[in-house]
Amino acid sequence: MSFPGRHVQRAWHLIDASSQTVGRLAATIAPILKGKHKPTYRPNADCGDFVVVINADKVHFSGKKWTDKLYRHHTGYPGGLKSRRALDVLQRKPESILRKAVLGMLSRNNLRHKYIEPRLKIYAGSDHPHVGQVGDSSKMMEPVPRKKEANYHFGLVNGYAGATLPKGTHPMNPSTSDE
Repeated sequence: MSFPGRHVQRAWHLIDASSQTVGRLAATIAPILKGKHKPTYRPNADCGDFVVVINADKVHFSGKKWTDKLYRHHTGYPGGLKSRRALDVLQRKPESILRKAVLGMLSRNNLRHKYIEPRLKIYAGSDHPHVGQVGDSSKMMEPVPRKKEANYHFGLVNGYAGATLPKGTHPMNPSTSDE
């Protein structure tokens, strides 16, 4: 059972989104916002951390999604369904692509709307106003790999079902070998 605790300690995470795939990056950010990486996680409590994402204008889509993917919204008037290509959205508001991907991975409830959404800070460039909270010497999170590698374990110690790691590498401790 998790310790409910009265005061949640919130950390600040700095993520560089340059040349990162949107979906993989969003899948890394969403659990941090919810607090699933903490031992005190409870699904009915607000226990997540702050996430600052920089270089959101340099994100990557796989395939032909820059031209084929459509972002739709409704104005509220009859016949008011508007749609824009991902490339047009990137030129107008590059932060909204990543924000929409991350919020799509969160459940739609009061915790999301009141607490989780305000803790997600996304900026198009490398400058952000949260230097005091994040710090100058803070270490950036590792980029999300495009394929499974030995030094990034996705939270799985023994790999996927049926998959094995190369000889001499272990995701949690690369200096030891599995024999």
